[in-house]
Amino acid sequence: MRSALIPLAIAATLISGTAIAKPVIYVAAGSANKILAIDPETNKVIQEIDGVENPHALATTPDGEYVISGSLKEKMVEGRTESAIYVVHPVHGHVMSTIKVDGMIHHQTITPDGNQVISTHPTKGTISTANLDTGKVKTLKTGPGPNYTIISEDGQTAFVSNTGNGTISEIDLADWKVVRQIESGPGAEHLAISGDEKTLFAINARAGTISEISIDSGNVAKTYEVGKSAHGLDISEDGKQIFATSKKGDLLVATELATGKQRKLSLSPAPYHLEVIKGTGKIYISSRKRPKIWVVDQQTLKLENEISIVGEGHQMALGEQ
Repeated sequence: MRSALIPLAIAATLISGTAIAKPVIYVAAGSANKILAIDPETNKVIQEIDGVENPHALATTPDGEYVISGSLKEKMVEGRTESAIYVVHPVHGHVMSTIKVDGMIHHQTITPDGNQVISTHPTKGTISTANLDTGKVKTLKTGPGPNYTIISEDGQTAFVSNTGNGTISEIDLADWKVVRQIESGPGAEHLAISGDEKTLFAINARAGTISEISIDSGNVAKTYEVGKSAHGLDISEDGKQIFATSKKGDLLVATELATGKQRKLSLSPAPYHLEVIKGTGKIYISSRKRPKIWVVDQQTLKLENEISIVGEGHQMALGEQ
C-alpha cells in the first residue's frame, strides 16, 4: 500500500495512463487546525484539510498516497498524556485513521519504505515509530527535548536532535536503539544531510549557528553563523548551499559550503520553517508571527512571492495530487 514506487521529486514528470502527477506542497497550519496544500506553479492555496488538531509535524509517504501529520496538543487520557498522528488522503482531504502516541508531536519523518512514521516527543524525551498499516507504536529515549529527525536513504539509520543538551542521537532502526550520541551545539534543532550522506548539518538555535558534522568521526568540522534564534534548515537542490533562518534576526542566510561565503535576505517578521522544494528551484519559508509563506529563488536569493495562509506555517513537505 505504501511502497516507494515513484520518488516525489520526479513524480510530476511521469505519466500514468493519461494523468500526470502534480507536485503539491503541504503545510501544517498549527492553530488553524488545518493542513494546507499549495500549488508550487501558481503559489496559491488550493486545498484546506480539516479534522486535524493543532498540526505541527508533517510528512508525506514516498508513493504520495498519504499525508501524515502530528498534533502538538497533548490531552490527558486515563492518567497519561496523549496526542494523535493523522493519516490523511491528500486528494479527498479525509482523515483516514488516527494513531495515538504518548506526548505531543513536534516533527515527523517517514521511512523510505513508507511503512513507518517517526515522531519526536519533546516533553517525554522520546521518539516513536508507528506502523502505518497496523498502528503499532514503539518508543525510544534519546535525550532531553528531541526535536527533529532525518533518515538515511537506505532506511537503516536515523539521526535525532536533542535540543535540551545539544546532542544528536544516532539510531539503528533495525535494532531500535541509540548507538551513538554526537555533540552538536547549544539548542540543536532542525537537521539536514548531504547527498552523499557523509555530512550532517544541525541548526543550533541558542547559539545562532549551523554545525557541519562528519558522520564518520562524529566531530564538528565547521561552524557557520546564522543569527539569533536560528531555526529552519535545508540544503539546496545542487547540494552546494545550506539555507537557514534567523527568527529574531529576520534573515534567510545562504552559505556556500565550498567557500563559507554567505548571502542574506531580510524577511520580516520571524522567518521560521524552511523547505527546499525539489524540482522547482524555490525555497518556501514560513513566518512565525504572520500567516504567510515567502517564496525565494534558490540561486538568486530573490523574493519571488508571498502566500497568504491561515494559522501559521510549521513543518512542510512535498507531495502530489
